[in-house]
Amino acid sequence: MAAILCPSCHKLVSADAETCVHCGQRKPGLWGATATMRKLGVELNFPHLITLFCGALYLFSLALDPGAIFQSSDFMRILSPSLESSVTMGATGIRPISFGLWWTPITAIYLHGGLLHIFFNMMWVRQLGPIVNDIFGPFRLFAIFTVAGITGFLLSTMMGHDFTLGASGAIFGLLAAAIAYGRRSGAQLFTRQLLQSAAMLFIMGFVFPGVDNWAHGGGFIGGYTLAYVFSRSQEREGIGAYLAGGLCMLATVGAFVMQFITMVGMR
Repeated sequence: MAAILCPSCHKLVSADAETCVHCGQRKPGLWGATATMRKLGVELNFPHLITLFCGALYLFSLALDPGAIFQSSDFMRILSPSLESSVTMGATGIRPISFGLWWTPITAIYLHGGLLHIFFNMMWVRQLGPIVNDIFGPFRLFAIFTVAGITGFLLSTMMGHDFTLGASGAIFGLLAAAIAYGRRSGAQLFTRQLLQSAAMLFIMGFVFPGVDNWAHGGGFIGGYTLAYVFSRSQEREGIGAYLAGGLCMLATVGAFVMQFITMVGMR
């Protein structure tokens, strides 16, 4: 019989217990679902899955309009999907949201505007993702990634970007989450190194053209805020973590379903 940590008192209890024998919490394991989700969380590698999903969507974006792939002579825009393809796939900004595509701040997280764009973003996902996963657990990692991406795009849209896309806002959220943990735990060297990385990335955003710095700032704020809330609890897993991650998964799937329906209607 599997044992779990009670989400209320954080003591060991049977996963299928009616009530916690220590504090009286009803259904501490949600009829055994908590143990199952823990197993699922251990097996899922969210940074790897995010990389695969972004890569697949990038290739699909190129395939929607192959004639536009080599039209740009700008090195930073090499192998870039056309604007029409990006909008069809779920890019966000003032224009899409004004047309009623309110779910695009989620879909746009997984879309990219060129080979270098997706390469560097996925490199940071693979670097920061395992750190945040070790600190907060896989489901909180996904919640931070999703919420930071949304808050980044919302701020970008409020500041006047017609079209925007990419995982960089969500990545800044992961970076902010690690910084929030470091500050709370007193790990000064860890925090200093991450702050230096954040400063470098912010500066690079102003050096290179076409970078959505407002999305970076909004993602950082969203990731830091959610991580601060999460860090007040000592457990990496539990009902709260599964609920946060599960809601973000449902929102992500729902957003792409809505975009697919819209895409079919546009064809």
